[in-house]
Formats: sequence, C-alpha cells, structure tokens
Amino acid sequence: MGLFNSGLTDGKFIPEAHTDFIFCVFAEKFGFIGVLLLLLAYLNISLKGLYIAKNSKDRFGRFLVIGILSMFVFQILQNIGMDIGLMPITGIPLPFMSYGGSSLLTNVISIALIVNVGMRKQKINF
Repeated sequence: MGLFNSGLTDGKFIPEAHTDFIFCVFAEKFGFIGVLLLLLAYLNISLKGLYIAKNSKDRFGRFLVIGILSMFVFQILQNIGMDIGLMPITGIPLPFMSYGGSSLLTNVISIALIVNVGMRKQKINF
C-alpha cells in the first residue's frame, strides 16, 4: 500500500492527493507528530532565512532573502489553509512536498539563493 492509498484518497474524498492536497495525505499517514515535525522543519527554514537576512552584508541580499521567505511562508500557509478548509482552493503547492518538477526546481533554486547570500562575507559593490 503506497503513500497515496489512504482512507481519504480511496474514497475519492480528496481530488488531487498527490499535488494540491498532499498535506491531508501526509497528516493521515504520519499523524500529529509527523505534522508537527513538518511544521518545525518549515519553521527552521524560515528562522535560518531570517538569520541570514539579518546578517546580510548588503541590502539587495537582505531583500532577496526576505522575498524568498515571503514566497515560502505564503505557499505554506495557503496550502495548509486550503487543505483544512480555511482558504479557497487555488492549486498552490506545498514546498518540497507536492508533486511537480517545476515547483521543486523553483524551491531548490530559492534555497540555493538564500545559502549564497549567507555565504557572502563582504559587501558587494555594484
């Protein structure tokens, strides 16, 4: 029995379990502790990004990191809110969880940009 063969998806209660509603399937399979660990992982990414933005040597790097973190937080809140019925269904993927190559590629490139800003030790002069 695979990850997507759960009680909610077998009954066809969740239309797109592997993309838009992956949080529901994850919560059903791994329970409260799994969801808590997932949210802690997202919180860890956000806090490390804020630390990098705070210690950035130039304003462009700070704004870049804050923009990427805003994108991540919006996607996380929108997708989870959509899955629990608080927000409208929009099709925004859950970062690093939803099925789709373009979403994963965008998220990996975004994290790479944040790490690159964190690596810079001196101010960049344009």
